[in-house]
Amino acid sequence: MRAKVRAALDALYMKRLVRELEGRPRPQHIGIMLDGNRRWAKMSGIDDPREGYRAGGAKVLDFLRWCDSAQIEHVTLFMLSDDNLHRPEEQLNPLIDIIAEVVEQLAAPGNPWPVEAVGALDLLPAESASRLKTATAATEGRKGGTKVDVAVGYGGRREIVDAVRSALMEHSSQGGDIDEFIETFTMEHISKHLYSKTRSESDLIIRTSGEQRLSGFLLWQSAYAEVHFCETYWPDFREIDFLRALRSYSLRERRYGR
Repeated sequence: MRAKVRAALDALYMKRLVRELEGRPRPQHIGIMLDGNRRWAKMSGIDDPREGYRAGGAKVLDFLRWCDSAQIEHVTLFMLSDDNLHRPEEQLNPLIDIIAEVVEQLAAPGNPWPVEAVGALDLLPAESASRLKTATAATEGRKGGTKVDVAVGYGGRREIVDAVRSALMEHSSQGGDIDEFIETFTMEHISKHLYSKTRSESDLIIRTSGEQRLSGFLLWQSAYAEVHFCETYWPDFREIDFLRALRSYSLRERRYGR
C-alpha cells in the first residue's frame, strides 16, 4: 500500500516538475558522472561489486530515454577514468566488460542514439577497445536521438595534452612550420582536436553519490558549466532526480565570467 501511495505521489511531483520546466532554459550538453555503483552494492548487502556496475549499466538506457524526452541534444557519460585503469585487474576487467556490454546495448538495432567512445582507448585491453569501436561504428548516421559520448579511459588533462599533440602533428604533416604555428596557436586549435566529434561545450555537469568534485571530467568543455551534485547513488538515480537537476539549471543565471 505504501509503495502505491509513494508511486502516486512521485507521479504527481514529476508532472509538477515538468510544468515548472516549460519555457525554461535547458542544457544542450550534459556531462554526467555515474558514481556510487560499488557503494550501492555494499549498501544493498551485495558482496560482489560487479552487481553494482551491472545495475548502473542498466540505468544508462533509462537515463538516455529521459534525455530524449527532455530534448537534450548531447550527453557525455563518464564511465571509466584513466586513473581507474590503475585498479587491480580482477576489479578492472569485469568493469570494462560491463561497459562494453552497455555500449553494445546502446548500439543495438532499434535504438536511436549515435554513440561515440571518447578517451584513450589504446590504454584498454585490445579486445575491449575493439568491441567498443565495432559497437559505436554501427551507430554512425543515426539521427533523432540524443548524441551520446561514452567516456572510457578518459582523463580531462590527458585529453588536452592529446589535443595539442594532434594539432601539432596535423600541422607538421601538412608541411607547416612549427615555430610559426606556435605564434598563431589558439584555443580553437585545442577545441578542434578534442576526443568527441561533437564540438560543444558542456552546459551542465551532474555527479551522483554525494561526491563534490569533477575528478578531471570534461576540463576543457566545462569552463562555464553549471554543476549539480546529487546524493543518490547512480543505480538509484530516478527521473525525478534528473528533472530536479534540470530545474536547478533552469533557475541559474549564466554569466560566462561577465
